[in-house]
Amino acid sequence: GGWLESRLNMKIWLDDERDPCNPVIQSKFGAKGDEVWVKTSSHAIFLIKTEQVTHISFDHDLGGDDNGYIVAQEIERLAYEKLINRINWRVHSQNPVGRNRIRAAMKNADKYWS
Repeated sequence: GGWLESRLNMKIWLDDERDPCNPVIQSKFGAKGDEVWVKTSSHAIFLIKTEQVTHISFDHDLGGDDNGYIVAQEIERLAYEKLINRINWRVHSQNPVGRNRIRAAMKNADKYWS
């Protein structure tokens, strides 16, 4: 398979610091090691718009003003407009406020998909 096939059914690990291939991160944060490590909201949104993303695990704080909630809001909008298929999601962020904001947006996306 070429590059494209290897990226179908993509799982995104959105986190600016924690490597999903690191065994410590796998045991503490639930990474599996088969995710594509994405460090910015803009990169995550770009990949989501390719319609190849099936799973995403969110961190909230991505450095500076960047955060996972930006991605969750965009997924919510795309789901509402029926532009992308359902994405399975989870939140591994340690930020309780950020975690709740991401969850709220993604629960809305789940409603739009159903």
